[in-house]
Amino acid sequence: MRKLAAGSWRLRCVALLPLLALCCGSALAQGGPPYYTNDPGTPGNHNWEINLAYVPFLYTDSSLSHIPDVDINFGLGKRIQLTFESAWLRDYESPAAPKYGLEQDQLGAKWNFYGNGGSGFSIAVFPQLSINNPNHSVQRGLAPPGASFLLPFEFSRKIERIHFNWEAGYNFVHLGPNGWIAGVAAGGNVTKKLELDTEFYSVGFFRASEHQETMDAGARYKIHSDFTVLMMAGRSVAPASTHQPLFVGYFGVKVLLPPKRAADAH
Repeated sequence: MRKLAAGSWRLRCVALLPLLALCCGSALAQGGPPYYTNDPGTPGNHNWEINLAYVPFLYTDSSLSHIPDVDINFGLGKRIQLTFESAWLRDYESPAAPKYGLEQDQLGAKWNFYGNGGSGFSIAVFPQLSINNPNHSVQRGLAPPGASFLLPFEFSRKIERIHFNWEAGYNFVHLGPNGWIAGVAAGGNVTKKLELDTEFYSVGFFRASEHQETMDAGARYKIHSDFTVLMMAGRSVAPASTHQPLFVGYFGVKVLLPPKRAADAH
């Protein structure tokens, strides 16, 4: 799952157009970390997928970083995924000293209700509730004043040797304007271990002028079947400003814990 955020809470939504892939591999690309666009896939019954990352958002005179971002997913059956995501934030605005604190916790449940293995077409719904922690992040400007409920749908489709992932949804915001999301990522494997992808993503509020469009490219490098390095870098489509990032990134790892190997570790 994703948190766009350089003020993720200020913008929290996405408008997307399809992109050309960086490569045409025989394996399938996936949404989710290191990208903002999610895919319909789930970890599998009783399997864990844990993503840990450093996630920076740099602006002309400020920055917001997740140090780290923690994304934990657990599979219930083949089609259900339970998700918890949060982050420790570093918020810097020149010339003031940096502020630190917890982001909102995000609790989600994904249901992959349609999958056609022959065509590679799959659909899922992924409702997510974001709530504040019992700390001072709201008072310090690190978190929004109220909760929000995001209701997106994810789609994936294999076209020739490229895999596309689309996402679109509505964000219901308490104590703020509602918003929307939409996104697409595309790509494939160039080797058995290396996957390259590209993404276009945008966020904005209804009845508000703030919006943010970003383009990025990234890679997944599988060191082991259960351990993958994740990298992504990009920037805003519009010129960099106090609201448009000159750099966005994701640098982390994905760890998979199937039941048998998790049991063998004890």
